[in-house]
Amino acid sequence: MCGRFAFYSSSEAMAELFGAEPVASVEPRWNIAPTQEIAAVRQPEPGRRELVVLRWGLVPYWAKDPSIGNRLINARAETLATKPAYRDAYRKRRCLVLADGFYEWRAGPGGKTPWFVSLASGEPFAFAGLWERWRDRETGKRLETAVIVTTDAQGFVAELHDRMPVVLSREQGHRWLAGDDAVLVEAAANPPALRAWPVDRRVNRAENEGPELIEPVGDVVDAR
Repeated sequence: MCGRFAFYSSSEAMAELFGAEPVASVEPRWNIAPTQEIAAVRQPEPGRRELVVLRWGLVPYWAKDPSIGNRLINARAETLATKPAYRDAYRKRRCLVLADGFYEWRAGPGGKTPWFVSLASGEPFAFAGLWERWRDRETGKRLETAVIVTTDAQGFVAELHDRMPVVLSREQGHRWLAGDDAVLVEAAANPPALRAWPVDRRVNRAENEGPELIEPVGDVVDAR
């Protein structure tokens, strides 16, 4: 599961990392919520990659209206090839969703506490994703959207939620964009070293924003 995440690193540096042309400007964000804009690298044609801004929540090209995207924020890696909402994008429109970390919530006596999960190294990374282009048949308006691919959670993250985003290394990201199906299995079986720490419940409100949202309010733990 991934219901909130952050991306505040240099989008230009990430574009260079994945060999993409930065065609969109990306502002630092610490509390990205569904239906909001996210930064992604995609390969619209062979030999060309671009860093773009997409709306989080996949709207399949065949959808009658875009409201379906409000529900399609995460896609299970196990069923990408068979689910009607994802199978065409899985074959033709893959992307890398750029991130510095993601949030999960842990139930406790006083309610649910949000935790921020990042690479142990603190470096930015990419989630496996899919993207789509939808067109309103009446107005001609176009909408480009994306979904984050998830897998079974492992290690400490499994104590927070049974699912987690598929986190890709640079090499795996290149292979994912190139159409390598084995990447998801590899990434799920051998996730990178992660760390996690509890943060303030201000992150629960999507309108709250800023670097203070990821400041620890408890101990940092080894999440893998």
